[in-house]
Amino acid sequence: MRLTSPPTPARPARSRQAEANGGRIASLPRFGVSSCSIPMITRKIGDAGVYLWKKIVWAFVTAGIHPNILTFIGFMINLAAAYLFATGYFRWAGVTVIIAAIFDLTDGPVARLSKQVTPFGGFFDSVVDRYSDLLLLIGLLVYYGRINRFWYVVLVAVAMIGSVMTSYTRARAENLIKSCKVGFLERPERIVLIIIGALADRMAAVLWVIVVFSNLTVLHRILHTYHQARLAQTDNPR
Repeated sequence: MRLTSPPTPARPARSRQAEANGGRIASLPRFGVSSCSIPMITRKIGDAGVYLWKKIVWAFVTAGIHPNILTFIGFMINLAAAYLFATGYFRWAGVTVIIAAIFDLTDGPVARLSKQVTPFGGFFDSVVDRYSDLLLLIGLLVYYGRINRFWYVVLVAVAMIGSVMTSYTRARAENLIKSCKVGFLERPERIVLIIIGALADRMAAVLWVIVVFSNLTVLHRILHTYHQARLAQTDNPR
């Protein structure tokens, strides 16, 4: 049973309009930013990042720095980041990994723009990247060992296995099939996750993500290679 309320004053035009629209009131933009402007903002941030990245690449090309030198510099910076992880300075390690990523992301484009692409350069970059990945995880391994966190040591060790096998399965598969780039968690995603874990002080959660998704990526690549090899065998019977 509903009690009769006293008569209310006339509502403003906005309320009547909302009632005419089925009682729904359009959400107002908060903090002066409308929802339709969010994609524009993110696009502008992305464009600014690409612009800055291109400027850095051209600066390296203009300076005449050999791409292999950039690869080696990135490795040395990652070595410093590994030391920071081992000593427990996670946030500083995260910042250091970001700096190293600048060199990791520019050595290839610099090689192409300066016409210094060589088979050895690609090989050298791939080998150094594997060392950099493992050094960062070894730094975490040392840290968790120092503070007697046994299961975290095991977690890092399994993450190391997943990281190595992700690269190995692709390299081995591409001896059998044309391409094996399937899978969710490759090196760029792992580096981003490590940076997030370091800066947000959530490394344990990040390690679990790396362990699960890197090994799922390995499994995905095994299945992909199996199916592609079967298809190739069917198309070209002996």
